[in-house]
Amino acid sequence: MQFLGEDFLLPTVTARALFACAKEQPILDWHCHLSPKEIDQNAQPKNITELWLGGDHYKWRAMRSCGVAERLITGDAPDKDKFFAFAQCMPLLIGNPLYHWTHLELQRYFGIHDVLSNKTAQAIWDMTSRVIAENDFSPCALIERSNVRAVCTTDDPADGLEFHQSIQKKSLPFDVRPAFRPDKALAIAAPDFPQWIGRLETASGVKIASFAALKNALELRIAAFAALGCRACDHGLTVLRYAEATDAELEDIFKQRMTNNALGNPQIAQYQTGLMQFLGAAYAKRGWCMELHIGATRNNNSRRFAALGADAGFDSIGDAPVADALSALLNSLDQKGVLPKTILFNLNPRDNAVFGAMSGNFQTDEARGKLQYGPAWWFSDHIDGMRRQLQTLANLGALGTFIGMTTDSRSFLSYPRHEYFRRILCGLLGDWTEQGLVPDDLPALKKLVCDICFGNAADYFSL
Repeated sequence: MQFLGEDFLLPTVTARALFACAKEQPILDWHCHLSPKEIDQNAQPKNITELWLGGDHYKWRAMRSCGVAERLITGDAPDKDKFFAFAQCMPLLIGNPLYHWTHLELQRYFGIHDVLSNKTAQAIWDMTSRVIAENDFSPCALIERSNVRAVCTTDDPADGLEFHQSIQKKSLPFDVRPAFRPDKALAIAAPDFPQWIGRLETASGVKIASFAALKNALELRIAAFAALGCRACDHGLTVLRYAEATDAELEDIFKQRMTNNALGNPQIAQYQTGLMQFLGAAYAKRGWCMELHIGATRNNNSRRFAALGADAGFDSIGDAPVADALSALLNSLDQKGVLPKTILFNLNPRDNAVFGAMSGNFQTDEARGKLQYGPAWWFSDHIDGMRRQLQTLANLGALGTFIGMTTDSRSFLSYPRHEYFRRILCGLLGDWTEQGLVPDDLPALKKLVCDICFGNAADYFSL
C-alpha cells in the first residue's frame, strides 16, 4: 500500500466510504493552544521552521531523543539549520505520530509527497520556502484553508484578552473565542502564586486579600470571558485532590499562603477542592463545559526547566490514583445541581476504563453526553491510543454522542491531526462492519461519523 496514499488507515471498503463523508466535515477546534496574539496580528511566516519548530514541544522532545544539540532546537541556530536537524531525525521517528503528522502537513499545505530526510531536506526547504513566499500562510489563511468553523484558545484569567477583543472586531470567516484556564489560581503552593494574584488583581480590579475576594475576582473574569463568547474552561491537573473544608478553613489557608507560610498537602487539597467546587458552579451557571486534563507530571528535568522554562518538552505521564477524588468532586457538584458539562481526559492509558466508566455516573437529560470521555490526549495521541480510547468509549458508554478530536496544539499547521483521527475512526468502524460486529448500514454509519467529527461538538459547545 502506498505511504500516506488515499487509503491510508482505511483498509476496508466501508472505511473508505465513511471517510468520504468524514473528510468533508468542518473542524471545530474546541481545545488548542494557538496564540490569539498571532491570530490577531496575522503575520506571514518567513519559512517552515517558524511554522513547525517555533513552539512545538512534541518536535523538540523528539529531536532531543535523536541526539540533536539544544542550539538546533530552542537555541539561536539559523532557521535553516534547525529545519535540517529536524529532517535528519525523521527516519528515526518511524512509528511516532510525528512521522505521519509531518508528512500529512507537507502533503496538505505544500503538495509535497517526498519523504523528509537529510537527502530531501534541501529540496523540501526550497519548495516550502517558495510556496510560503508565493501564497498566504498567515494564521487566518491557514485556519480558513483548513475548513475550521471555530477556534477556542486557552487563556489565563489574568490575561487582558485585548487580542480577543481585537479579533472580534474583524470580519473573519471563523470564530475565535477564549477558553478559561485557571491553573495558576489552583496552584497555591507554586512559588509565584502571590505574584499571579497581583496580576489577577490588575485584570479584575479587585483587591484580593481573602479567599472570598479571590472568588469575586475570578467571577468577574469569568464574566469578561463570557462577554467574548467563551464556552469552555480547561484545567490541567497534575494530581486531582479532594478534601472538604469550611469557609473559615479556606480563608485561613489562603491567608497563610499570602503571608508566605508553607502549606501541607491536606491544606492544598482543601483549597483546591473548595476552588474547584466554586468554579464548577460558576461554569454550570453559564452553561460552559469544564475540561479536566488529568495526569501529567510536569517539569521532570529541573536543570532544563531552570534553563528553558515550562512547556519545553520535559513533561510526561503520571501514575497517581484518580478514581476516588474524581468521583468525589463530580458527586459534590452533582449533589448541589451545579455539575457543568464535563470532559474527562486521562493522560495515563492505564486509566482508560476508569475514565470511560466514570463518565457514565453523572449523565442527565440536560445534554446528550453531558459527561464526555475525552479524546486520546498528548502521549496517547497516536493510532493505538486513539483506537483504544474509541473502543473504551464504545464498550462503556455511547460512542454516538462523542464530540470527537481536538488539536491541543500550538501550530497553525496541525489541522491534519483531525484527518488522522477521522481516518482512524472510519477504519475502526469499517473493521467492525466487515467483522459483522455492527450492521452494514452505510447511511446510519455515515451519520454517526459526521456527528462525531463535527455535529456533536457544535451542539455541545453551542457553536
